[in-house]
Amino acid sequence: MEDMREVYQRHAQTVYKFLLAKTRDEHLAEELTQETFYQAVKSVDRFDGSCKVSVWLCQIAKHLWFQHLRKQKREAPVLPEDLPEAPGPSAEESVLEREGRMDLLKLVHNLPETQKEVVYLRAFGGLSFREIGDVCGKTETWARVTFYRSKEKLRNGGVNNEE
Repeated sequence: MEDMREVYQRHAQTVYKFLLAKTRDEHLAEELTQETFYQAVKSVDRFDGSCKVSVWLCQIAKHLWFQHLRKQKREAPVLPEDLPEAPGPSAEESVLEREGRMDLLKLVHNLPETQKEVVYLRAFGGLSFREIGDVCGKTETWARVTFYRSKEKLRNGGVNNEE
């Protein structure tokens, strides 16, 4: 396998974007990205070459993300009591924006798992179609078509007109 420094330089951004799409938290995505490469170094002897390096790394990242979620479930969240309120949109604007966002997230959540993952990776993670194809073990064209079909389904309120 390639020198791990080269692997990091080549794939760190893809792993980070993948994790950012999952976590929606820049700091957590960065932390998990570092842990992903640490785990990869520890287990490099188990990489058998049956998939692309980026796919292998994203599998490690996904495992670490699930591990983080399980750990978080066991711990009670500590919420800051006195956060200062930042000036922003009016209460009415905030409610309308939040409702619109919630409606969209509900529709995305109801997509089939593959479509949901592609939308998250593209919209929230900022991955290119090539990167999405690599992460999912598919082609760039597959990622484009899946994203397009997902968008069409979302435009139709989550109903697929082909069915």
